[in-house]
Order: sequence, then C-alpha cells, then structure tokens
Amino acid sequence: MNLLNMFKKKPLAVVALDERGSVDAATAAHPADGPQDRSHAEILVVVGALMLAMLLSALDQTIVSTALPTIAVDLNGLSKLSWVATAYLLSSAIVTPIYGKLGDLFGRKKIFQIAIIIFLIGSALCGLSQNIDQLVFFRALQGIGGGGLMALILAIIGDIVPPRQRGRYQGYFGAVFAVSSVAGPLLGGLFTEHLSWRWIFYINIPLGLIALSAVGAKLHLPAVRLKRKIDYLGAALLAIAITTILLVSVWGGTQYAWGSGTIMSLIATAVIFTGAFIVREKHAAEPIIPLGLFRSDIFVVSVLLSLLSGIAMFASILYIPQYQQIVRGNTPTESGLLMLPLVLGLLLASTLSGRYVSKSGHYRKMPIIGTALLTFGIWLFSHLTLTTSHFVLSIWMLIIGAGLGMFMQVATLAVQNSTKREMLGTATSTVIFFRSIGSSLGGAVFGTILTARLTHHIQQVLPNVSGVANGVLHTGVSKLPDNLKHQVLGAYVNSFHDMFLLAIPFTVAAFIVSLFLRETPLRNSTREMAQAEGFEGEHHNKQTS
Repeated sequence: MNLLNMFKKKPLAVVALDERGSVDAATAAHPADGPQDRSHAEILVVVGALMLAMLLSALDQTIVSTALPTIAVDLNGLSKLSWVATAYLLSSAIVTPIYGKLGDLFGRKKIFQIAIIIFLIGSALCGLSQNIDQLVFFRALQGIGGGGLMALILAIIGDIVPPRQRGRYQGYFGAVFAVSSVAGPLLGGLFTEHLSWRWIFYINIPLGLIALSAVGAKLHLPAVRLKRKIDYLGAALLAIAITTILLVSVWGGTQYAWGSGTIMSLIATAVIFTGAFIVREKHAAEPIIPLGLFRSDIFVVSVLLSLLSGIAMFASILYIPQYQQIVRGNTPTESGLLMLPLVLGLLLASTLSGRYVSKSGHYRKMPIIGTALLTFGIWLFSHLTLTTSHFVLSIWMLIIGAGLGMFMQVATLAVQNSTKREMLGTATSTVIFFRSIGSSLGGAVFGTILTARLTHHIQQVLPNVSGVANGVLHTGVSKLPDNLKHQVLGAYVNSFHDMFLLAIPFTVAAFIVSLFLRETPLRNSTREMAQAEGFEGEHHNKQTS
C-alpha cells in the first residue's frame, strides 16, 4: 500500500474543539472522524519506530557510565564528571509531564517529532563537545528531547491500539526499556574501547533519523485545533521542585552531608516549590498535572506502583554489576553480558504477560505476582557470598527480571484504560514521570546506602585503616594491598546484604499497593473506546495530529 492509498483509505480528521475542548455537533455526527481501527501490520510499523525511539532515550540514561573515566581524561573535567549523567536525568524527568500536556493540547505526533529533533541535535552537539561544560549543557539539551520520547511513546500507543490489545505491544516496550538499561553500560564500554566515547552520542543520529522518518510517513492520527494557554508558571514551579528533589537524592550523603546547609536548603526549596506547584495546579486553567486525576483510585495506585517499581528496578540493575566487577573481578563488558539472564526474564515475562492480558482481558493479577517474584528475587540477592556461582546468580536474576516484566507496563495500561482520551497524554506521562523519579531516587539512595554500609563494615574489620571505602569505590580492589583485599571483599559482600535487605520494604510496599489495583473491563476496539467515553457528542476527543 503506497502513501497515497493510505491517505485515501484513512483520511486525516481534524477535530474542531471549542474553548472548553468539547467536540462540536458536526464532528460528533460523523463516526469516520473518530478513532480508526488499524491492522496488526500497520500498528507494527509504527510500534517499530516507537521502540527504536524508546531504545535511544533509555540507552542514554546509562550508556555514559562506562565512558566517564575516558571522558574525564579527554576533557579534563573530573570535578564535573557526575553532571554528565545527572544533567540528562534531571532535564528528562522535568519535561516528562510537560510533554504529556503539550501532546494533549497540540497533537502527539507533532510534539513527538519535535522531541526527536531536539534529541538528535543534542546528541550531535554532545559528540562535538570540546570541554566538560559544553558536554554537560548539551546532555541537558539531549535530555529535554529524551524526556519527550519517553512521555509520548506510550501515549501514542494509547491512541492507535485499543486497551484489550495494548498489553501485547506494551510488553515489547517494557522489554526494550530493560534491555537498554543493561545494554547501555556494555555498549558504552565497547564504543569507548574500540572507537571513541563520542560515538556513544553519534550512533543516535542515524537510528533517530530512521525513527523520525517512519513516524512521519506511517503515523496518521486525527488532528487537533485548540486555542488554549500553556501553564508556564506551573511548568517553572515543577521544574524547580523536581530539580531540588533529585539534587537532594544525588548529593545527599555523598557530596554533602545530610545535615549540611546545602542539603537542608535544597529540602526546604523542594517543599516550598512543591507546595506552590500544587496550589498553582488547583487554579490553573490548563494544569500540567491536573489534580483531578488523583481522584481516581486506579490512577493513584498506578502512580505509586510506578514510583516503587522504578526504585526497585534500579536497585538491581545498577548494583548487581558492581558486585560482579568489584567482588568477582569481571570487566564492565563481562558484567554487562552476565546481566543477560535478567534481560531474558524481563523479555519473556513482559511479552507473555502482555499476550495474556490481551487474550483474557484481565490485568490485575500481573502486578501482584510480579511484585511477589521481585521481592523473592531481591531477598535471594541478600544472600550473596564471595563465591556465589554464576549459575546461581543467573537463576536469581531470571526471577528478578520475570517479576519486573510482569508488572512494569500494567500501571500504564490500567491508567490509559480508565482515563478519558482528552487526558490520555497527561495521565500517561504522569505515570512515566513518577517512574523516572523512582529510578533516580533508587539509584541515588541505594548508592548512598551501599557506600555508608561499606564504610561501616570496613571499620569493623579494619578499625585502624581510613579511606579504604573510597579507595574501593573509586579505584577497585585490585589497587589495594594484598593483605587488605580479603577483608575488604568480605565487607563489600556484607554491604550488599544490607542494601538488598533495605530494598525489600520497597518491593513489599509495591506488592501491598498492587493488591488495591482495581480492574476495569478492557475495551476491544477504538470505536468501543470512543463510544465508552461519549465520543458520539458527549465527551472530548483530543487525539494528536
């Protein structure tokens, strides 16, 4: 089917809305202007482009980690090195709910294409950076685009796939996200070792252009004409609040003591601006995150589940490779390959659970089983020893991956199925936003716990030796004197015991929250979705252009 025939068979519909966003009578009278059902083949083309875009965005959260030492030497920027990763995480988290709202107001296809272009420009400029300040700034720019990709991809799936069939496709995206989280450090090491650290950014350009072309040619959605104002003040308040919250999690207990003036000032700023944001959202005509969403028990449970899943996921994905590298002596490339059982578990579980949801129409049991499996897997990792075999570790990682895969995407599916289409992008991006916050908090908090417990255990076995913990974390066990290695390795394993034990309350909390997830019938077609929401003249329809 060529492009002309596609336009003939599925003409673009322009949904005219008044100031309140209501569909006028003329539009409502023509079902052809409403949502259109698509074939599996048509959906797969768009899904392929969206998966590629998600891969790029998720990879750039972790791909720089193994390249940081080389970047520090090349750009002479050791003192600002942590900001190369932090700048991307901060900017992408801040813009996530803003992109969701923009997609609802101006059309998701248009905003999504803009996000890809910003991401590609940022990637090219990162590769061309000549000093560390430029790289940090361009990483923030790249994150502005990357946050838009993560926010809009699942919302677009909500536009083109009915809820009953959505599980099978969203399972693929959960697998892509997990694969990219593990593959990021591995690819970063390979590019840095065999090409240049700049290629971890340049590789985004051809892949991003493919995704941009496919979306432009194959993604056809009804257009929107809206005359509405953006809540710039709300966006600014949210940006400041989230920035300070994440800085507290990144700096607290590491760069600054928890009781220091810097951390306490950041906490006070976070509280003040979070409160100001909530007050603003109550009175804004077009709030970035409408507080009315929180009246839905499904939305509240899904947000909490996303937050807790983000925390738990990064507790495992980020710190299991550290055990493999420092305790077992594996290289970064080897530790990345050894994480494949976790990826396999997540891939199989997310795909099979997605197909089950599509076939049965039921999703509630997936997060219950998934969080229980995740809790069990985290508990198993609290029993690490100096000589735990790779086979045993693989079984444990398979269990964690299966647990994550069974419930990661269910929160998004439940929210989309219970939210009116006029709020689809905003609700979806809010769920993803809280998962991003959870991921950032999980990585920072458990890193702080690991460092603190390592210092404690080393002082127990070597009370007269100072600075060993920092030596382990920054130079590795191989740099320590032979007579200290065994004691330090034992202290490190005990630190892992403590960190994973402290992660269990978060997974148990996720399990308890999942018990409260209320199930609603999954609709089978886009026409059924429209009728259920009153598309025939009663409710709003703001599909993207």
